[in-house]
Parts: sequence; structure tokens; C-alpha cells
Amino acid sequence: MRPPATESFLQRVRQHLQALPATERQLADFVLEFPGELASYAGNELAQLAKVSPSTVSRFIRRLGYENYEEARRQVREDKQSGSPLFQSAAQAFQRGQMLATHRERSLANLTNTLDQLREPQLSEIVQAIIAARQVLIFGSRSSHAFAQYLRWQIIQVVPQVISLPGPGETLAEYTAQLGKNDCVILFGMRRQTRQMAALLASASKAGASVLLVSDQASPHYAAATWSIQCDCHGPGLLDNHVAVMAVCDLLATMVLEAAGAPGRKRLAAIEQQHEQHREF
Repeated sequence: MRPPATESFLQRVRQHLQALPATERQLADFVLEFPGELASYAGNELAQLAKVSPSTVSRFIRRLGYENYEEARRQVREDKQSGSPLFQSAAQAFQRGQMLATHRERSLANLTNTLDQLREPQLSEIVQAIIAARQVLIFGSRSSHAFAQYLRWQIIQVVPQVISLPGPGETLAEYTAQLGKNDCVILFGMRRQTRQMAALLASASKAGASVLLVSDQASPHYAAATWSIQCDCHGPGLLDNHVAVMAVCDLLATMVLEAAGAPGRKRLAAIEQQHEQHREF
């Protein structure tokens, strides 16, 4: 019988780990280190990699509650969509002598695939919403937090009310309680986000705020977002490649700075004057 959908393949392995016979424990240790290999190889190939017999692989899979090896492979393929680097293929990650070329080609492909889907009229709408907003709230957790901070740092030079949330010791509710239709919310939602993102998206939509969702192609689509940009973040190794996300940040920031007009230039000039007075550089 297949394990419940709420239990991942790794959870099943860990539950049985202490009671496994020696050879199955050897196999378990291997798959815990490289679980993505189960999806990449046939049973006899996995046995060779783990230095156990094919019969050991069969017994191990049945002990975990799967009817056969193919059912376990399907579970691992589903688990890979969670984005955990543990599930990426070790063979793909360590192509000796090709890492630089592979990384460059993947980065260029991600950039091309992402920028080709963008349209200037939509980007102009987004930029105007940012400039006209009463306040701009930017959210991103985990790896997305860095993108939120970067975009805020760039556009706050010409847009006065830009907030990265939540701040230390703060809650989302302290911001969502005052959301309105004149606000703009930007969410960075690369996969494996916390539940805060869905909660903020729902609150912003209910309040009538403009919402830009920047996500990757492995993340779910949210129809509630006013605009959605999906970045290609496929990586050549254990980690996602976020080159395209940074390109989108740079593109939006450049367009905002250019479209801010006289008020934006006035604010930028005042900031530079303060820099000189404070001798901050």
C-alpha cells in the first residue's frame, strides 16, 4: 500500500531507519544522502551505487510500504517538486570539468526564457502602480527575502513609502490591517514559501490593492494577483538558479527610477545631499 500523501519518501525511510537490517541500513543511508537518485536510476542501478544487491532494494522498498520500486520512484519525483536540494540528482550536480559551461548555459537560458515572456505594456502598468501607490509593501521569505530587500533598496531612492515586511518582531497583521486599494503589494514567491505569502496575497486581494507576484515555474499560480511574472529558475546542480529573478528586479527598478519624473529626481537629489552632509560614503 502506498504511504499517505502527507508522508514524504524521506519520512518513511527515517521512520524505519533504526530497525533495518545491516544491508538495508546501508541502502537507507545512501538514499538519505542522495534521495534524488531513486528517481534517476532503475532498481539494479541504485543497488550498484549503494553497493547492495537488487534483492535488498526490493525488500527495502516493500518495507517502506510501497508495492514496487516504480511506485517509490513516482513518490520521489513528486517530492522533488518541493524544491529541496536533497532531491536533486548528484550525477547532474557533479559533472566534472563542465560546471562553468553548464552554469553559464543554464543562466543564459533562464534569462532568455524569462525575459521573452515579458511585455512592455504590462511592465509599464506595474511601474505606474508602484509610483502612484500610497505605500509599496514588498514581501519575500526564505531565499525570496533577499530579492524583496534588494528591490526595496533600489526603488526607495525615488519612491518614499516602500516597506519590506514583516520587520523583526513584527507580524503581517500589523500591515494587512491597513491595506487599501491605493496600495501596491509585491511578493517574491520562489518555491518552498512559508504560509505567510498566501495569507498576504489573500489580504491584499480582499483590500483591493494592486498585487505583483514574482515566482518561479515550479510555484503555484495565483489568479488573485493583478500581475504575475514567472521566472525560469532551473539550476544545473543542487540549487535553483536565480539569475532571472535578479534580472527582473533590475529591470523593474530601472523602469521605476526612469518613470518617477520630477518628484523622483527631487527625492534622489535630497538623498544625495544628505549623504554629503552625513559623510556616509
